[in-house]
Amino acid sequence: MTYVVLAVVALFVLYAVYTYNRLVVLRNRIDNAWSQIDVQLRRRYDLIANLVETVKGYAAHERGVFDRVTEARARAIAAGSVGEQSQAENVLTQALRTLFAVAENYPQLRASENFQRLQEELAGTESKIAFARQFYNDTVLRYENLRQSFPANLMAGAMGFRGREYFEMEEAAREPVRVQF
Repeated sequence: MTYVVLAVVALFVLYAVYTYNRLVVLRNRIDNAWSQIDVQLRRRYDLIANLVETVKGYAAHERGVFDRVTEARARAIAAGSVGEQSQAENVLTQALRTLFAVAENYPQLRASENFQRLQEELAGTESKIAFARQFYNDTVLRYENLRQSFPANLMAGAMGFRGREYFEMEEAAREPVRVQF
């Protein structure tokens, strides 16, 4: 009888260690995935600043558009949580759409090599953000599935593993930001 009790206790300890380690690995993957998103977002912010300066050179009287993009960019940079970042990115994407709509009215701007290069780099960065977001959200899903399933949920709560937010975007922001030339 003693061996059975010891075996059950040993199995419980092994399961607890295994579950804890899985939760730690997934939590670390989430943090790493967020870091990858953050790197691409920083690159996006730099490209947007350069893009605004390029468009200003051709369309100086479109001050309101520039202000909206600059303000949205500043809010996105200052965002704290994943949810705040999602909301700020959605606002920034909409502001970029307006900026590109303005750019369509300036043929010389559209023909500018600098504008075209920045637009291509921004499109590439948007793709990288989309892939990083997918990896992040997939990792959050695996983590949340483990964290919320029984009996792991008992251990996860006791060990301080908290829920994580998905990095979501609004339906309107799902369309890629682009300009037709």
